[in-house]
Amino acid sequence: MEENVILVDDQNNQIGLMPKMEAHEKAVLHRAFSVFIMNDKGETMLQQRAADKYHSPLLWTNTCCSHQRDGESNIEAGKRRLMEEMGFAVELKELFSFIYKAPFDNGLTEHEYDHVLMGHYGNAPAINPEEVADWKWMRPEAIQLDIQNNPESYTAWFKIIFEKFYEHLMQHLSK
Repeated sequence: MEENVILVDDQNNQIGLMPKMEAHEKAVLHRAFSVFIMNDKGETMLQQRAADKYHSPLLWTNTCCSHQRDGESNIEAGKRRLMEEMGFAVELKELFSFIYKAPFDNGLTEHEYDHVLMGHYGNAPAINPEEVADWKWMRPEAIQLDIQNNPESYTAWFKIIFEKFYEHLMQHLSK
């Protein structure tokens, strides 16, 4: 059973539902979320997408991301998907949201109203091998440098989202 995504306008007002694949084929704006988990050392948990994902297999990305279900809050969706992909639950807070568009090599396009969520965790995840091939902790500065040097190793959306996440971190550290 294919999941629906929540179609939204550019103000994040829900305007309908559509099967996920159809939304990605038509590049229709829909609601999504991206979770960043940090540890006490200031490192970010990255995941490497599983080899059999229908797009961006084996690329590195943020801790987890997906789409809210109809009637589900951003935080509820983030907690659900974090458990499904990474095998742990933590409190999450919403940092900011923005719209982006990222085409893939296979003809699909992510056009998302993305809600960026953050939580803290210090242990190893219990990854779901159907979703995640590997994981690692990296300092945000190291991620930024590695994206510059090895952009092909990262998902299209992560490169966009990480830049905004890094700016957010730097603004809050300087306060």
